[in-house]
Amino acid sequence: MRDDPDLVVTWATWREALSVVGMRRHVEATIRIALIVGTVLFAINHLDVVAAGEATASTWVKAAVTYLVPWVVSNLGILTATKRR
Repeated sequence: MRDDPDLVVTWATWREALSVVGMRRHVEATIRIALIVGTVLFAINHLDVVAAGEATASTWVKAAVTYLVPWVVSNLGILTATKRR
């Protein structure tokens, strides 16, 4: 699938959906969103524990999920916006 910024791409099957979210422009956008939103959420939820030097393995797993959630949500937004009707 071409990654032309002016190309409107839609999907109807899960194979096509994976192709849509795998497009370079979408990958870059979702990673950028995950980094920004994840960092804000990390600061709100975990920074005090990490700064105090009390982070455990559980803290770091939760921190990773903190970045994963906005990445998943932004991909779901792309899929919702591009689903062929």
